[in-house]
Amino acid sequence: AGGWEERLGLRCHHYDDEHEMFKTAATNATDPYEWKHCVEMMVGETYEVHWPHSAAGACGTEWQYQTPFYDGVFCKEGIVNILTPLNTYEKIGVQGQVFTIVNSDEEEYQYENLIDGAWMDGKDKWVDVAKYTGSTTGTTRNNEMCSRYAPITWQVDRTCHMISAKSFDKLCWDMKQKKDDMGGDLYPHGAREIVADYLVANNQQSRK
Repeated sequence: AGGWEERLGLRCHHYDDEHEMFKTAATNATDPYEWKHCVEMMVGETYEVHWPHSAAGACGTEWQYQTPFYDGVFCKEGIVNILTPLNTYEKIGVQGQVFTIVNSDEEEYQYENLIDGAWMDGKDKWVDVAKYTGSTTGTTRNNEMCSRYAPITWQVDRTCHMISAKSFDKLCWDMKQKKDDMGGDLYPHGAREIVADYLVANNQQSRK
């Protein structure tokens, strides 16, 4: 849509401009998907979803889900310490999963509970997962401006999956039902630039 200038990150390789399920109104889709709850989303594009978890969160209460996510991560005082002794990597974790949006009603692309965490089906979802320490992300962080909240523990699905636009719209609908105003997360945020090698944690292990 006009005026959208978020930083584009890396993309998956599922997109096929000849296949109907990747088409939009702009690319002459026969029956283009009409977004009802998510904002500035596009069929055929790649999006990464993050689910922050925190020992200082308000899990099990009406304030479990909050925007900005810092409010939820640091909901309770006296648990997370960003000074000595540092314990952020023990108290804060993030799940991450990457999707290409498709306009399809086929069952294999449907999942209506993204609000509660990564899609795990025991088949190809959440099977090859990278675990590492990193930091908070977003376009306000780069190779010169570091995050104050680091390290935190990440678990990220290495596989890019396809999911229906309807399922993603359901995630946005679920966010609208939460006690806190989550309107700031109904649209895609820009991607952080790739972290320079010299800034990457030194506890990495190769899959090979």
